[in-house]
Amino acid sequence: MERNPGRRGAAARRREGAAGDSGEVARRLMRALPCATLASALAADGWPYASLVLVACRHDASPLLLLSDLAAHTGNIAADARVSLLFDGTEGRGDRLGGARLTVLGTARPSGAPGDRRRFLARHASAAAYAELGDFRFFHVEVERAHLVAGFGRIAWIDRANLLLSGGHAALRAREADIVAHMNDEHGDALALCATRLLGRPAGAWRMTGCDPEGCDLALEGMHARLDFDSPVADPEEARARLAALLAGARASGEPTLANAEGGWHGQEADQKRWGTQAP
Repeated sequence: MERNPGRRGAAARRREGAAGDSGEVARRLMRALPCATLASALAADGWPYASLVLVACRHDASPLLLLSDLAAHTGNIAADARVSLLFDGTEGRGDRLGGARLTVLGTARPSGAPGDRRRFLARHASAAAYAELGDFRFFHVEVERAHLVAGFGRIAWIDRANLLLSGGHAALRAREADIVAHMNDEHGDALALCATRLLGRPAGAWRMTGCDPEGCDLALEGMHARLDFDSPVADPEEARARLAALLAGARASGEPTLANAEGGWHGQEADQKRWGTQAP
């Protein structure tokens, strides 16, 4: 007989909450880093083999890769598709072992989805030439679980359900390209302010390369930055409101922002066509 069901239930809820928090930390790390270490098993003898790869993420945070058929790791995957990816967030720290890192375990599958190709190449424009070659293919990693080390004493195994973001963001995914184009065409100066004032990055013509439910990817001359939302959004309207708040905060001088004095959006009618939203 169970001695104290209430106490056991509370403990289970605490574990579930911790797993959820760890999942958010893990996704932020995955989305922020443009490259990772890919580990596979050598096809010839099974020895562990690690290599550096560029990485992007789907809207749910599943990793995306672009691999050459001539590379050793691609041959390894053909023989055994199980892989792990190390996302290393410790760069720049004096104590590297005190920083955050994440190992994602999963199965690498070839992907022909247009959205995967677009998201990857938007983040890694320099890879576009390779993508046109016949011996390069996109892969999607079907996540099984992950191991997070987020600092001293902050260590957790995270299952797939807590690592990946659940559904409900199809509308945002469908309008992502329009959102990115609009922000770059109409609000590039505001993006630059976000990069410098909110993220502490060097000044320059920062551009948005992607927008997912948990934030936006920015890039400048080979540098990458991540602008996180404080909570996930589900559709273009929510993303617009969240971006307006972030950009307003970046303009500390009180100059006009994307959100005007009436709470609307500059160029509202044209913007609605890009974002697919209705007038407030």
